[in-house]
Amino acid sequence: MERGATVAMVTGAANGIGRAVAARLRDDGFLVAGVDIEPVGADRGITAYYLDVADLDGHENVLARAEEELGPLSALVNVAGISIPEPVDRLTLAAYRRQLAVLLDGPLWLARSAGLRMASRGAGRIVNVTSVHASVSEVGCLAYDAAKAGLEAATRTLALELGPRGVLVNSLAPGFVRTRMSVVDGVDELESDWFRDIYVARGRLPLRRAAEPAEIAAAVSHLVSPENTYLTGQRVVVDGGLTATL
Repeated sequence: MERGATVAMVTGAANGIGRAVAARLRDDGFLVAGVDIEPVGADRGITAYYLDVADLDGHENVLARAEEELGPLSALVNVAGISIPEPVDRLTLAAYRRQLAVLLDGPLWLARSAGLRMASRGAGRIVNVTSVHASVSEVGCLAYDAAKAGLEAATRTLALELGPRGVLVNSLAPGFVRTRMSVVDGVDELESDWFRDIYVARGRLPLRRAAEPAEIAAAVSHLVSPENTYLTGQRVVVDGGLTATL
């Protein structure tokens, strides 16, 4: 293993955006710690670590193991996510708490722990993958929307506190992305009549298509790269123009 190479940790690395980000950063020259509750899969340059990001007590152990095995962490990308769509009159406390634990508490505390490690060395990059849902709400997504908005607020505060110590912190908000989270109750929303009619045919989504995970990964790549020296505390929206039409 090439100790001394630049090291990035990516949560949710088994599937979708997380997998694409892990692969992109690997191709960019990072040694990648791929974190997930599902098998990340063997891939040269990506080392798998098990972690439920909602398990706050497990964060330090995974960070310590990754740094011992790969080297000091230079970047963290929080991607891991879930969605439990429930209208407000059927929203259960268990579903609410689980979504906030995975989407807000977990990435916030992992960013804090990793950020302090980076700050002690004077440099680092953190990207919290949020969603357009942080500013554009949808029926049935109360917990999801609240968590994503909260993480964007936390991103700004972390940027303020860690910036003087060399750590840049940003959020990246995708719109529609072709992942398994697009499938709800066995129906892929990206293949639905309403998506084709409203977002494609009528142009509510200017690019007329959902993003591929690799396109989100490309934006993350810049945010964690050495070329990003001054962008921090910001929300970068990668949504194909969706929110420009709202």
